[in-house]
Amino acid sequence: MTTPFHHEPGAAPPPQCPAHNLGVGPGGLRRLYGPEAENDPAGLYDKLRAEHGTVAPVLLHGDVPAWLVLGHSENLHLTRTPSQFSRDSRRWRALQDGSVAPDHPLAPIFTWQPVCVFADGAKHERQRGAVTDSMERIDTRGVRRHINRFSNRLVNDFSEKGSADLVTQFADHLPMMVMCAIFGMPEEYDERLVQAARDMTRGTETAVASNAHIVSVLTRLVERRRAEPAPDFASWLVEHPATMTDIEVVEHLRLILIAAYESTANLIANVLRMVLTDPRFRARLSGGHMTVPEAVEQTLWDEPPFTAVFGRWAVGDTELGGQQIKAGDALLVGIAPANTDPTVRPDLTANMEGNRAHLAFSGGPHECPGQDIGRAIADVGVDALLMRLPDLELGVEESELRWVGNIMSRHLVELPVKFAPSPQQKLDSDPLSVMARAVRPTGDWEISSPARPVPEPAHSLAGMQPAHAPGAAPQPRPAPAPAAAPAEPAPETAVVPQQRRPAAPARLWQAVSRWWNGY
Repeated sequence: MTTPFHHEPGAAPPPQCPAHNLGVGPGGLRRLYGPEAENDPAGLYDKLRAEHGTVAPVLLHGDVPAWLVLGHSENLHLTRTPSQFSRDSRRWRALQDGSVAPDHPLAPIFTWQPVCVFADGAKHERQRGAVTDSMERIDTRGVRRHINRFSNRLVNDFSEKGSADLVTQFADHLPMMVMCAIFGMPEEYDERLVQAARDMTRGTETAVASNAHIVSVLTRLVERRRAEPAPDFASWLVEHPATMTDIEVVEHLRLILIAAYESTANLIANVLRMVLTDPRFRARLSGGHMTVPEAVEQTLWDEPPFTAVFGRWAVGDTELGGQQIKAGDALLVGIAPANTDPTVRPDLTANMEGNRAHLAFSGGPHECPGQDIGRAIADVGVDALLMRLPDLELGVEESELRWVGNIMSRHLVELPVKFAPSPQQKLDSDPLSVMARAVRPTGDWEISSPARPVPEPAHSLAGMQPAHAPGAAPQPRPAPAPAAAPAEPAPETAVVPQQRRPAAPARLWQAVSRWWNGY
């Protein structure tokens, strides 16, 4: 087949050349799928960087050409310049000329949907604004209490046995438990939902059925919340002044659920693996010199939950990293290779403590809006596990650990551990508390894992709703409750909070400690 690139990266290898079995396809381009890409993605990135520099031509499933962006600064430009690189997959020339069929293995990833990740400009602002505004209404302290409670509930299931698989018995379940509580559907959490979330992004024969199950669950939730609003994330999306349709709400809930689940489950598993296998982590954590949030940030550099994000599509002919990009070309945000770019990390063994320039959550207008929730789940979950089982040890040799890879992520299959059996912990049986906060404090998520400050939007005037809310009329903000009065859930008529302001100054250690433990 022909290549859309202006240059010929190399002649195709002869028919009997071993390169045919080493991930090299037509035109001498390397495949971003198959055994080599799945088993040793870091090695593949190194080869591509050596051969092509910071932007490399690659082949997707079916040997469809695309560009993988490897450089850190090039990825920042890619994600921050929607006028050149759009998220609208309908621009893809391979789709327009029929080179990519509707049943392509990556169709669930690139097929256009009415959600903010496939939108640019005003539509993106409207939909993304509804998501971020709704996230601002989450009671962060309450969520941390739920994370701690759910973590201990999961540990109770295996604490007396002295052994466990921390992937299938912990990391795969905690994010789904938390997200179901945030969405307002804790009763829907079960093993089937967890397995469906894992299955639907794997391109399996059952992926369509798994997706249908999740859509069905979320559709029922939206129908309930249209009829009976509650202080939960689903209701806030339904009621938001952006006036999203039911289909838009369901699709955004699905997007958030799957992205949050996949990324956080991978993050928890990767943090636990590094804690158990890397002497730097174990020694420093045991010695009290490294906090769990610091271990999480180091992991986001070394083993990000998503290795790449597909994709961006060139709006017109342009240049990136010395390569001539043609209009309609597909590009992938190379998260993992950007995090190991020699220009920003000449020494990969160096401690990255305090440096949050990684691209684990992408960047630009489409940077993950729920990254602080993901951090909180990993921070609190891993801390609760280590507190309950401080003598955790890897139950197999590190060389026996296995991963399942795909174009977007690398999932640890299992993480067997052993420990001294311990009794179950008594947990309160209180129902899930209200998730809405009455008055939005600034910077609650940032106590343990400070997020990058976000400048105040130009439209954020005192007493006004966000400008992206169509038809929104100016309304006064609710008055804060007196200091001595207990906080009450925000009334259903409360004004939707505006975008996050820069983090507040650090609190006194006592307050931090109480907040960290969810009290």
